Amino acid sequence: MAKAVQKITLSASRDIPFNKLVLSQSNVRRLKAGVSVEDLAEDIARRGLLQSLNVRPVLDADGAETGTFEIPAGGRRYRALERLVNQKRLSKTAPIPCIVRDPTVKISAEEDSLAENVQRVALHPLDQFRAFKVLRDQGAGEEEIAARFFVAPAVVKQRLRLASVSEKLLGIYAEDGMTLEQLMAFTVSSDPARQEQVWEALQQSYNKEPYLIRRQLTESAVRASDRRARFVGLDAYEAVGGTVLRDLFEDDSGGWLQDMALLDRLATEKLAAEAQKIAGEGWKWIEVAIDFRYGHAHHLRRLDGVTFDLTPQDQATFDALTAEQAKLESEYEGADELPDEVDARLGEIESALAAFEDRPVCYEPAEIARAGVFVSIDADGSLAVARGYVRREDEPMLVGSENLAEGEAGASDGTGPAAPAAQPTIITIGGEERYDDGDNGDDTVKPLPERVISELTAHRTLALRDAVANNPQVALTALLHKLCLDTFEHRASGACLEVSVRHVFFPVQAADLKDSLSARAVADRHEAWKAELPKDDDALWDRLAALDDTKRAALLAHCVSFGVNALYEKGDRYGGPGVSAHGVQQRIAQADRLARAVHLDMMEAGWRPTVDNYLGRVTKPRILEAVREAKGDQAAQLIDHLKKAEMAKEAERLLDGAGWLPEPLRLTDSEYLSDTPAESAEELPAFLADGEGQDSMTDEAEPTAIAAE
Repeated sequence: MAKAVQKITLSASRDIPFNKLVLSQSNVRRLKAGVSVEDLAEDIARRGLLQSLNVRPVLDADGAETGTFEIPAGGRRYRALERLVNQKRLSKTAPIPCIVRDPTVKISAEEDSLAENVQRVALHPLDQFRAFKVLRDQGAGEEEIAARFFVAPAVVKQRLRLASVSEKLLGIYAEDGMTLEQLMAFTVSSDPARQEQVWEALQQSYNKEPYLIRRQLTESAVRASDRRARFVGLDAYEAVGGTVLRDLFEDDSGGWLQDMALLDRLATEKLAAEAQKIAGEGWKWIEVAIDFRYGHAHHLRRLDGVTFDLTPQDQATFDALTAEQAKLESEYEGADELPDEVDARLGEIESALAAFEDRPVCYEPAEIARAGVFVSIDADGSLAVARGYVRREDEPMLVGSENLAEGEAGASDGTGPAAPAAQPTIITIGGEERYDDGDNGDDTVKPLPERVISELTAHRTLALRDAVANNPQVALTALLHKLCLDTFEHRASGACLEVSVRHVFFPVQAADLKDSLSARAVADRHEAWKAELPKDDDALWDRLAALDDTKRAALLAHCVSFGVNALYEKGDRYGGPGVSAHGVQQRIAQADRLARAVHLDMMEAGWRPTVDNYLGRVTKPRILEAVREAKGDQAAQLIDHLKKAEMAKEAERLLDGAGWLPEPLRLTDSEYLSDTPAESAEELPAFLADGEGQDSMTDEAEPTAIAAE
C-alpha cells in the first residue's frame, strides 16, 4: 500500500494593528543596504505594502499569547511604516498584512529572517532595463521614472539606452554571452543593424574589449573635438537635423557627429560666407578649403603689410595688462603652484595680449587688387585667414619688359606698373583637394571627376556652337568683340589682318557625343555650306560677294561657331605652360555669357542624364543629390538603400523628363529649378524594392577641384 504524502500547512495571514507589532531581535539584518527607509516609506505611501510582514506571537511565561507580535522578517518595512505613523500619514491602529508563524514550529526566527533575505533572487539587469522602457512607453518621463524609484535621471537614461540595443544582442547578454560593459559600449550607436554587424565581426577576433566596440561603431563619425565640428558648432549642426552619438557611460568629449556630409557642407558654407565678407576688401582671388595641404603657399610671394597702430585707448589697455601680468608673475615667482584664481587670470591676460598682437594688417590697394587670400579652419576650430599672397602670373612687370602682361599698362609716371583694374573677387571652394572616388559608402558629396566635367563641357561646347551658328546677330557681336579686343587692347600681331577661327577639337569626349542632336546639326549644316561654296579662291570671293545679307550673316555665324571653346580643362595654377586655372575660369565665364545670349538650353539640345554619360560616373551621394534636386527628398529616400549600379539605373528613370542638369551644364549664376513637381510616392520596380543588386559599376574617373564660384 502506497504511503500517503503528508500535506504542507502554510501559515495563516491576518491583519494586525500596527501598534501591536514590535521588532524582533532575531532579525539577521544589521547593516543598512539598498533603498533607504525614507525612500521605502515614500514608496509604500504611493503604492501600498506589496509584501506582508512575517511575525510571531509574543508569549508570556506560561506560553500564552500576549496579543503582541514580533517581526523577525520584514524589519525595514516595519521601520518605513513606523516613519509614516510618526508623520501622521498612517494611523497607529492601521491593519498591517502579516503572515503569522505557529509559535510551536521548530524553525527559529533567525532562520526565517535569514531565509527571507538569502533566498531572494535579485532582478536581472535586463529585466530592469526593459521594465523602465515599458514605463516610458506608457507615458512616464525620465524624471518621473527616476522619482518613482529614487534614482538619478541619468541612471534612467542609461538603462533606457541599454534597453534600446538590438534585441539580438540583448538576448546574447541575457544568456551571459556578453558582459554588461560590452553591452554598454554598443549604446554608442542607435543603429541595431550596425550593432549586430560589429558583434559578428568581433567573433573573428580575440579582442572584444568595450573600447574596440566603441571605436568600430564610431569609425565613420567625426569627434566633437574635430576642427570642423568646433568651427560649425554642435548647436548649428543639430539645428539642421545632424545626429550626435553620445556615450552615456564614459566621457566622450562631446560625442561623435554622425553625418559627415552635413558637417562638411555646413563648414564649407560658413567658410564661404566668411570669404564673401573678405571679398569686400578687394582681393583678386580667395581660396576656401577646410584644410590646405602642407606648403600650399610656398611658391607664392607674401605681401609685406603694415600693422595698424594701437589706438590710445587700446595702448592704455595693453600697458595695463602688461603691468598686471608682470606683477602677478613677480608675486608668485617662487611658488610651486599658482592659486586657481591667479592661474585663470594670467590665462585671461595672455589671451587679451595675444589679441592685441594679432592686429589687422594694412596693404596697398594696388597690391590687394593682384593678391589673394587663403580661408580655412585652424587646428583649434577657429577661422584661419591668411591674406596677401601673389601668384606668379599676377606679378607686376616693369614697363618696357618683353614679358609685360597683356593689358597691363605702366604707371602714369612711366616708372612702374599701375594698379590692375577693379574686378570681382574669384572665390574658389575646395582648392586642389583630391578625393578617392570609389564607392566606399561615404556619404560625402565630392567634386565631379575631371573627365566627367570635360565630357559634359564638350557636349555644351558643341551645343553652343550650334546655337551661335543659328544666331548671326550674336555671332557677329562675338566676332566684333574679338576684333575690338585685338584693336583697342593692343593684342594684334604684326600682320595686316589675322582674324581667324581656330577649330577647337575635343581631346576628351563621351562615346555618345558624335550622335548627339548638336553634332548632327553642325555636321549637316557644314556639309550644306561646303557643297554650296566653290573651292577656287577667286571663285569663292565672287560667291561671297554675291551673297545677300541674310546668307552672309548665316555663313559668318557658322564659321565663328567653330571657334567656340567652352571646355573645362585642368589649368596650371602656378604659372606653368598651357592655360592657367584663371584662364579656364575666364573661359567658362565668357561661355556662360554667350550661352545666355543665345538662350542655350541643354535639355532642348538633347542632353539627358543617363547611366553612361553621368549617373554611372559619379558617387552615390551625387546620384542622390540629383534625384533630390529634381524629385524631392522622398524620391531620393526611395533609392538610398540601393547599391550604386541599381541606384544609377533607377535614378535615370526618375530623372527622365525632369529637366535636371549637372552643374557644368548650368549657367554659373543660376540655380537648378525643376519644372517637374517632386513626386511624393514614387514606386520602385519590384526587383529593386529589397535593395538587392550587385554593385558592378566602378568610378574610374579622376577627381577634380571644385570650380570657382
